Amino acid sequence: MPSPASPLENPNAAPPSLAESQAYCRRYARSRRENFVVASCCLPRDLRQDFYNLYTYCRTADDLADEIASPAESLYLLDLWQQQLERCYDGQPTHIAFVALQSTLERFAIPREPFLDLLVAFRRDQDQSRYATQEELADYCRGSANPVGHLILHLAEAFDPSRALLSDSICTGLQLANHWQDVGEDFRRGRVYLPQDRCEAWGVTDAMLSAPTASAELKSLVSEQVEIASRLFDEGRPLLKQVPRWLRLDLELILAGGEAALQAIRDADFDILGKRCKVPLKTRLAWVARTAWLHWSAR
Repeated sequence: MPSPASPLENPNAAPPSLAESQAYCRRYARSRRENFVVASCCLPRDLRQDFYNLYTYCRTADDLADEIASPAESLYLLDLWQQQLERCYDGQPTHIAFVALQSTLERFAIPREPFLDLLVAFRRDQDQSRYATQEELADYCRGSANPVGHLILHLAEAFDPSRALLSDSICTGLQLANHWQDVGEDFRRGRVYLPQDRCEAWGVTDAMLSAPTASAELKSLVSEQVEIASRLFDEGRPLLKQVPRWLRLDLELILAGGEAALQAIRDADFDILGKRCKVPLKTRLAWVARTAWLHWSAR
């Protein structure tokens, strides 16, 4: 498959057909191994293509932010990605991913804001690697994670401000859970998501983050952050009763994954440096099987 960024340099090229664009988005989404795609097992058949179209936009933008060595080049490519988004809303998409996306935007009347908010967060990644406070970290998650939940609510035709707030709790909790599994790896990449004021409060230093195992101070800080993420999951759980059945089942699967990630950290005694705090594949497959069974047995 060609690099998603490769057509960005020629915005005046003749656009592909809708069928070609849809096929591209299907291949792209199915080629990625991650929970967001796996969780789509409950999607109604007539929504799957739209899900792939949204996913391709989000994941490609994320890759343009994270997989490009030069921050300047990432910013340049993200600007081009936004230009393609604007063309899409103007009814003149040219990139192979955006022809299909346009059909989804029109079908569900999705506004620009969630797409643009993601790009703001991904640009932020290029020049900010630490967060001063818990609120600053939450503000980052409002751009990097929460818009995805808003897009899915639009896909379910269930978006409203109250549901969006519940979705935000779930999405921020998931983002935090991912960060706390990867504290050591992120530090080696030059990123620290643990709020700096909380690091100071617990006496956590950079030397502790580079150690082979977690200190007592770091364990205490991670324990605090795990409980914050867990509370966010609890705050967002009422959303399950306010969305279509297919999305409720997907959310059950996603929440199970997030809670299991937090439990894996607890089981490792919060030593996120010396032990692997990932959820085993067989556990993830069991969630998928259970959720799929609930879905199909209810039909």
